[in-house]
Amino acid sequence: MSFVCRRLVVGISLALAASPLVAQETKLPAGVTFVTTVEGVSEYKLANGLRVLLLPDASQPKVTVNCTIFVGSRHEGYGETGMAHLLEHMVFKGCPKFPDVPKALRDHGANFNGTTWVDRTNYFETMPATDDNLEFGIELEADRLVRSFIKREDLMSEFTVVRNEFESGENSPTRILSQRIAATAFEWHNYGKSTIGNKTDIERVPIDNLQAFYKKYYRPDNAMLIVAGKFDAAKALGLVSTHFGPLKNPATPIPTTYTEEPPQDGERIVTLRRVGTVGATGVAYHVPAGPHADFAAVEVLEDVLTAAPNGRVYKALVESKLATDVNGNVFAWHDPSLLEITATCEPAKTEAARDALVATLENLATNPVTAEEVERTKQKAALYRERALSNSQSFAVQISEWAGAGDWRLFFVHRDRTEKVTAADVNRVAKEYLIRSNRTIGVYVPTAGPERATVPAAPAVASLVENYKGRQAMAAGEAFDPTPENVEKRVKRGTAGDGVKYAALAKKTRGETVNLTLTLRFGNEESLKGQVTACDFVGPMLTRGTTTKTRQQIKDDFEKLNATVSITSTLGQMAVTIQAKKANLPAVLQLLGDVLRNPAFEAKEFDVLKRQQVESLEEGKTEPQVLASYALRRKLTAYPADDVRYAPTLTEAIDRTKAVTVEQVKELYIKQIGGTVGELAIVGDFDEGTAVAGVTAILKGWKSDTGFKRIQRLPQDTPGGTEKINTPDKANAVYLAALSMPLIDTDPDYPALSVGNYLLGAAPLASRLSNRVRGKDGLSYGVGSMVNASPVDKSGQFMIFAITNPKNMAKVDAAIAEEIAKFLKDGVSASELEDAKRAYIQSEKGQRASDAALARQLATSLFAGRTFEYYAEMEKKIESLQPGDVKRAFDKLVEQKKLLIIQAGDLESKEKK
Repeated sequence: MSFVCRRLVVGISLALAASPLVAQETKLPAGVTFVTTVEGVSEYKLANGLRVLLLPDASQPKVTVNCTIFVGSRHEGYGETGMAHLLEHMVFKGCPKFPDVPKALRDHGANFNGTTWVDRTNYFETMPATDDNLEFGIELEADRLVRSFIKREDLMSEFTVVRNEFESGENSPTRILSQRIAATAFEWHNYGKSTIGNKTDIERVPIDNLQAFYKKYYRPDNAMLIVAGKFDAAKALGLVSTHFGPLKNPATPIPTTYTEEPPQDGERIVTLRRVGTVGATGVAYHVPAGPHADFAAVEVLEDVLTAAPNGRVYKALVESKLATDVNGNVFAWHDPSLLEITATCEPAKTEAARDALVATLENLATNPVTAEEVERTKQKAALYRERALSNSQSFAVQISEWAGAGDWRLFFVHRDRTEKVTAADVNRVAKEYLIRSNRTIGVYVPTAGPERATVPAAPAVASLVENYKGRQAMAAGEAFDPTPENVEKRVKRGTAGDGVKYAALAKKTRGETVNLTLTLRFGNEESLKGQVTACDFVGPMLTRGTTTKTRQQIKDDFEKLNATVSITSTLGQMAVTIQAKKANLPAVLQLLGDVLRNPAFEAKEFDVLKRQQVESLEEGKTEPQVLASYALRRKLTAYPADDVRYAPTLTEAIDRTKAVTVEQVKELYIKQIGGTVGELAIVGDFDEGTAVAGVTAILKGWKSDTGFKRIQRLPQDTPGGTEKINTPDKANAVYLAALSMPLIDTDPDYPALSVGNYLLGAAPLASRLSNRVRGKDGLSYGVGSMVNASPVDKSGQFMIFAITNPKNMAKVDAAIAEEIAKFLKDGVSASELEDAKRAYIQSEKGQRASDAALARQLATSLFAGRTFEYYAEMEKKIESLQPGDVKRAFDKLVEQKKLLIIQAGDLESKEKK
């Protein structure tokens, strides 16, 4: 569970170091009024009604600009379903000052997107923190807020892209089941309609109607601009005043919604029958809106029911083997909402799982929620919000949800309410809302007098947030520019334990957070034969219990320490990632030591994990993406079946997973895993001596009986060809293509290949492939390419991917072939190469701005035996690239006739709609 709005985002949270910013220090620009400050977030308002939030964060060398328009699927009328989402796509098609929006964003090194949901639409871009990028983001959002082209010719190509996005969702039976449950629960309110819309509405919307919808809702007095990251607040307000201040509102007022869902007067059931192999069931209940006082207790109730491993529903269904997994959602919407819980299971157990699910939910009166359960959930909620408190960039986007629910300050109100929730509150809302007449059941099958729950209306938000002061803002971190040179100056290297290499980069961070990654390497090609599947299980099993602590106790202890810890494993390596607070890191490492050195390997926990893995694999038997990926992987890695690098079929993978035993996994751990070979990287706010000593205490004396020898990946020479995989009743098809290359990331051709690929298919919405297949032809929602190169083996790959409607597969195949041939024949121009070099370097710098990503990069450098001078030299090589360098590299390594092409989808159906 995550807090709040689990279907779309993780919990909304914030802490920013600031007073009322410029309001009390500098004269505000004309027409700008200071509204309020809460815990470092300052709100201003322009004369035209635009609301502005400023969230300075000097510790992040990035700036995020987010423009939120308060229009979503809730505001759509008859024949308009999907219109808010369609406009989200159209606004990227250009405006007078920026006729090519994706290229303008790419040129500024932006990580960008737009999203639409029930109550709001937002557009956001995160860029390196420069005055030029700040002005660009503000100017772009001002121009496209009221002057986007919304042209007929753009609509003609884009509606098929949106339809393809719609079709991609149609491939997931569990997602469709959730939509059917909502549609059945809401008879009148638009919350029962999918935000992506009705297929025919998407296809038939008149351009005049779309333009009218745009003009009706895209206006300053219906928008909020959020600026977060490293910027000067006074300068930002000046830019907002300059670019947004002159914008005018339409003469007509903003339309309001007024439909109210009446109390449900009886249980409802919906059944979904589609091609698949794994069953599912779900139930939903009407609950109050996000701003309502009961919502916090409802949210706690949902987690008490579904959280693994102690959730009521989890224990009743998963531990009894009626289901393999359960999930819950409760949505903080503007109007009364839904609490939804779903479970996946074997088809033969669907009815039993449904009955057990309902019985568990509606019999809480005989087995009330306890104070211990409530406190555990509240601790988890505090952890999630604390994590978001340290990331102003993420908050700048996530706050859109609470703004859409009524006011951004609701986040703080909701946090305060959650902290006060008691077991009595949770049991009260369970009794009031989890009743038969308020229930909607959904079942997915692969092949009485009235009882009413009156849901209260949403309260007046203004009275909830009026004069709200909040708490003391979190301390800020330092400004650090993550260039390769700066990283290399700050990093310290050494050895932890009995041989693990480490790299440590200490710096002040917001919230005193630290990110740590530890990779332990084990085994060799001979010792790991027959152990490949066991390797996948050993890491996840470690957090499921030690000789002294249960899985729940481990989870609780890490959450009490405000730490997020993950342990994964694969062939020959185990990886630990940690995000924690500086003060708690020693205790986190002590607990990690118990997890790593004293695992219990309980048969019950292993059985649950194995069943989940098997089910996940079984579900892939009818999924185009899964089948295409398995087929391509097998063709690219032609190793014999007894080789540890062999790529199994999906059926073989299922059989292997079913065959693995807990004894086998335990034996692998005892005989082959140790703490003498690996890499440790730490980035953030920490003391090097304390941190390294804590890891050394874990690793010291942990030796394996089996010697480690890295398993090499050999270059493959695979012939080209096309394979088609038919998956009936799947509305979305997948195109994959790839070839192997004798490439390592120190190869002289690697810089040219990387930048060339960025131009060909990696630049978001602005690559050759995207411009042709998505932009011009309107055939795909997602298309692109990538170049993969190992830091240690000469075994690289060039890959292309796309999704489309099955009937358009031949067109997609032809369009991609034409673009690849043209790229190989003509190469790139000097001007587009200059733009691409600049954008690529900015994109790489943006990646290093994340402490977690920087830690991974440091660990990779340790593994490859190099310093960050490698990345500095890489940038110099990129800056010196000429068009001829790109063409020569592609001519040398990318031979079009050797592309292995996999097409998967409903390719044989005679009638594709």
